[in-house]
Amino acid sequence: MSQTALVITSIAGPDSSTLKIYAKECSDRNIPFIVIGDTKSPDEFDLPGCDFWSVDRQLKFNSKLAPLIPTRHYARKNLGYLIALQNGAETIMETDDDNLPLGKGFWDFCSRSPMVEAYNVNVEGWVNVYSYFSEKVVWPRGLPLEELRKPTKPLKELELTKVCCPIQQGLADENPDVDAIYRLTYPLPLNFEREIQVALGSNSWCPFNSQNTFWFKKVMPLMYLPAHCSFRMTDIWRSFIAQRIAWANGWSVLFHGATVWQERNEHDLLKDFEDEIPGYMNNTKIALALAALDLPRGRKHIYDNLIKCYDIMIANGWVGEQEAPMVRAWCEDMSRITG
Repeated sequence: MSQTALVITSIAGPDSSTLKIYAKECSDRNIPFIVIGDTKSPDEFDLPGCDFWSVDRQLKFNSKLAPLIPTRHYARKNLGYLIALQNGAETIMETDDDNLPLGKGFWDFCSRSPMVEAYNVNVEGWVNVYSYFSEKVVWPRGLPLEELRKPTKPLKELELTKVCCPIQQGLADENPDVDAIYRLTYPLPLNFEREIQVALGSNSWCPFNSQNTFWFKKVMPLMYLPAHCSFRMTDIWRSFIAQRIAWANGWSVLFHGATVWQERNEHDLLKDFEDEIPGYMNNTKIALALAALDLPRGRKHIYDNLIKCYDIMIANGWVGEQEAPMVRAWCEDMSRITG
């Protein structure tokens, strides 16, 4: 079995019931559990089964990226990925501190393969993947609003086949990852009804998040979370860049049924809405710009392709200029660790 690590970023203390659950389950399964703290984290953190990294400890990590990431930002999670990789991880599972494992299914990631049998979606344009898992009206955070009424290709018309999916996104029950507009206008909780697997191939766009996502080693460079953009878009815009580079290598992105349920931390929905406006206004433009890039095939080009994608994001003002040295530092760290 390949070495798997679980990575979370959190400001919660060791008394957090969620962190305790993950720490015990990881300890029982001999899975390294890395928690990346921030300036609001407690000074003392002692939780058996958990490898906690304070900001001070992060800054001592041999990383060019570590001193560049702003504090009080979700993008500090990037350091958890690098630490896991340096410690020998061949695969990384990531989630958040308000997502709890849904039975034993969550822990199946320990034995996953990148080759999976899935319903293969190969349609050009946006796909509301959630519609394959529920009969209810629901869409993922980051799906352009102008695409909400677009019908998806019926499941019965999709081919069930073996597909290479080194990025695998699990859904979340109770409080799925939907945008502020959905939360303000539709009732929750919502549980997905279908236990299926759907793979999105080349030119098929759907946002995915960082709350229940599994990565194989060859795509770990694509885990980079941008810091100089809206907090509500950091994982969404990462997903667009990851999908674009995956296409260049013949890889698909897998979506599967819920293996976590979200007990959502308190949010100001109007603040979430405000933070999501850059996505409402720009996600279609971003997809078009990324699709137009000439990205060569092959893992040896993955860092250059990542930088190309962020350069176009910066040139269009979607992320700040400060992102340029950060993504390059990330690539240097990744390259050093992987050799």
